[in-house]
Amino acid sequence: MSSSAATLPPTVNAFPAKTFFVNMLIRDIDLKDAILDLLDNCLDGAMRLHSTTSSASLDMPYANRWAEITFNKSHFSIKDNCGGIPVGLAQESAFRMGRIDKEIDKDIQTVGVYGIGMKRAIFKLGRDAHIQSTTSSDKFTVKINKAWMEDDQAWKIPILIGQSDLQDPGTHISVTELRNEVGRLFSNETDFETELKKAISAYYGLIIEKGFTVRVNGETIQSTLTGLLVENADFGSSAGIMPYIYHVEKDGIEVSVVIGFYRNLPDENEEEEVLAGRPSSDQAGVTIVCNDRVVVYADKTRITGWGESTVPQYHTQFVSIAGLVSFHATNASLLPVTTTKRGLDGNSQLYLEVKEYIREGLKFFTDFTNKWKRSPQERQNLQSQAKAVMPTRIALSVPEDKQSRVNKGMGGWKFKPQLPLPREEDPLRQIRFSRLQSDITVVAQYLFDNPSVAAGEVGNKCFDDVLRKASK
Repeated sequence: MSSSAATLPPTVNAFPAKTFFVNMLIRDIDLKDAILDLLDNCLDGAMRLHSTTSSASLDMPYANRWAEITFNKSHFSIKDNCGGIPVGLAQESAFRMGRIDKEIDKDIQTVGVYGIGMKRAIFKLGRDAHIQSTTSSDKFTVKINKAWMEDDQAWKIPILIGQSDLQDPGTHISVTELRNEVGRLFSNETDFETELKKAISAYYGLIIEKGFTVRVNGETIQSTLTGLLVENADFGSSAGIMPYIYHVEKDGIEVSVVIGFYRNLPDENEEEEVLAGRPSSDQAGVTIVCNDRVVVYADKTRITGWGESTVPQYHTQFVSIAGLVSFHATNASLLPVTTTKRGLDGNSQLYLEVKEYIREGLKFFTDFTNKWKRSPQERQNLQSQAKAVMPTRIALSVPEDKQSRVNKGMGGWKFKPQLPLPREEDPLRQIRFSRLQSDITVVAQYLFDNPSVAAGEVGNKCFDDVLRKASK
């Protein structure tokens, strides 16, 4: 072979620049989502333990599992008792920039697909990180410092096998040398801590309901996920307040749609108060869950079908309507979720098919509220017997003989309740007018000896008094 034939062609340098990962990768995620990515990793560990623990409850699979987040203007820490990271996984993939083995966690219902969450979160937070992990069989410590982050040639990170301060299986990540903007957000000068707690209570509400404990700077976070009203526990044939349900299992993914009322229908005064922004209506709307993580919370937009097709746009009249849509799959790439895991891929063919049933459920209950809007007095006792039940439990409770098979699209099963209707023989009509607040106060004092009685009550009393006189 000639020397010229053996000569290799010239090459160009194509290895990645470290600064791209450290500085550019973090631009498409905000600090709150970066921290939630780390919390996702804790939950993935809890799911691995659940999959290997036969004693774990189906209703409370994350009982006794916890994650604790602490931070101030100079330090961040997240610690859990969720089983830890095996040394082999740490050496081969956990610290790689992207997932290289699609078989990792292939039987676990996680939401991680790309393998960038932990690294991106650390880069977002600061310049010095200390990761410790202990499993039932091994332990390690890894340190990532500023020098490594700035060295384009250094891609390997030393691992101290057998060293960890954790006594029980779990992981502890601490970050110092915080970025300037991070330190400011972590200080007492902003409401970042309050907003993070709200996000966790919403986006991890289902996980918390299933037994997981999350603490932020010492405060245990409570779930804001709401139950839906169920009047007939046996899903009998009699009319009652019950949710609309659709569910299907196909091609490795399980879907359920549960739409209903989470509270009593509002009266006229409540609707006006909601319009004025006084009581919270945050729980109304549709929540989307992927593998137990909430990716869209209490949505009231076209994302979940409001204002599309025959479904009206969200209005305070519909403040009692809520829904939970759940997707479960061991192959996380099938889920209609974005890389941030807090966003919905609205163009997913799977989601577009499921959205048809979300709209059907919403239309079912918006039509119902329209019928009862004409009967404000009769509807006051409408839901007196209904009890709130978590949507995940409702979806599993409907007897097969009460469901109808869906033959189109993805197929599946559907339950449409028989809701109570107002009396037709003597229909109620709404009387609505406005008066000066000062005049209403005068009349309230005269009728009730209380000037602060609600305007609706004052109007009802006036009409009832006149009706009684007119009927004599």
